[in-house]
Amino acid sequence: MVQRGSTATPVVGTGVAGARGLDAIASEGKAPRTERGRRTLRALLDAAAVEFGEKGFHDGSISGITRRAGVALGSFYTYFDSKDAIFRALVRDMSDQVRDTVAPAIRAAPDQIAAERAGLLSFLEFVRGHKEIYRIIDEAEFVDPASFRAHYATTAERIEQRLKAGADRGEIRDDVSDVHAWAVMGMNVFLGLRYGVWDEDRTPEAVADVIAEMLRDGLRAR
Repeated sequence: MVQRGSTATPVVGTGVAGARGLDAIASEGKAPRTERGRRTLRALLDAAAVEFGEKGFHDGSISGITRRAGVALGSFYTYFDSKDAIFRALVRDMSDQVRDTVAPAIRAAPDQIAAERAGLLSFLEFVRGHKEIYRIIDEAEFVDPASFRAHYATTAERIEQRLKAGADRGEIRDDVSDVHAWAVMGMNVFLGLRYGVWDEDRTPEAVADVIAEMLRDGLRAR
């Protein structure tokens, strides 16, 4: 029997707030060595999300990031080599934040369909509070294609792992594959765009209920 969450990526913290996460996200050789340094790096990433979310990558600036973060310009180069470097780090950070937000809800769900509902619900709630994620991820396709592809590939891989774990428990059909995972991810992405970014005319719970019912029919064990 495969236990729920056994294939899930371990939660590091809020985004990459954990020390190991922040150490990995700074430019090579520039990992923070103190808690104060980690707070500064966190502030820079949060400021970059606002700067790039409002202005886009090309119009956003390092000086705008440091001004929003309330740190000196030199502090930026303590942790990042360039604007490109912090953008790449931000894409990874936002991807990690989504993962860390939805993971607890998924693990707490009683079965796989409930887990998919809980994951979508958590994602919609996250998007409503972080609408900039769509602009940033979309721009990554042109600014840093490798990060763009990694964001979606790793997300689909996690979905595939949890679907297969659900199949092993007999909760959903036993022929789930990467195709099902990419379909679920694509659906969630566009639901987030429609009901998280463009409009909030339906509650996240109502949207998640509709999708859970659809998945229950489409993924039921056979």
